[in-house]
Amino acid sequence: MKAITVRQPWAWAIIYANKDIENRGWAIHYRGDILIHAAKGCTKKEYHSALEFCQSLGVSLPELNSLSRGQIIGVVTVVDCLFSPTASGWGMAEQYHWKLANPRSITPIPYIGQLGLFDVPDELVKAVIA
Repeated sequence: MKAITVRQPWAWAIIYANKDIENRGWAIHYRGDILIHAAKGCTKKEYHSALEFCQSLGVSLPELNSLSRGQIIGVVTVVDCLFSPTASGWGMAEQYHWKLANPRSITPIPYIGQLGLFDVPDELVKAVIA
């Protein structure tokens, strides 16, 4: 199954806070389900910047030390990719907006992330994805 590594707390927001846009500097042509891998790295500065952004949207974040890192935490469906303004508050200027839908949490699976889209063996995720 395809996966993408996303830094926290953005990975959490995709799965638990209806973050329906993933901002990237590159387009995605893939459509369908992808795993969300929460990156190991997240500095306090990155967290506080994301906290301010999320609060502006009315989203309360969990504490940094409670966020899963270095794990696959959920599945989401990529339904479109646009390089244009979006009605979603999650979209950022001058970025490709990956339109996401149907987020589902899973029992976290420890895994090493990668850059770009990458494949995770089906045997690893079969037990936790219904």
